[in-house]
Amino acid sequence: MDQDAILTHLVAAQRAVELGEQHLLRQRRLIADLERRGFDARMARRLLATFEQSQALHVFDRDRLQRDLAQALRSLSA
Repeated sequence: MDQDAILTHLVAAQRAVELGEQHLLRQRRLIADLERRGFDARMARRLLATFEQSQALHVFDRDRLQRDLAQALRSLSA
């Protein structure tokens, strides 16, 4: 993948990480609200676990793209 393509994918991956953080925060707040009001939050917790797994993949992808970009830049300067 060339430098421009890596950068394009990196921008998208960073955005996915940022959106994922927002989803995690919203879900954690929802769980806290459900529990505070005495409701069963098991399903909400399972959804949170799914969000956390998805976020881990987004972070892994972003980090990989950052490494790929750094390597591509090193190749250009060599």
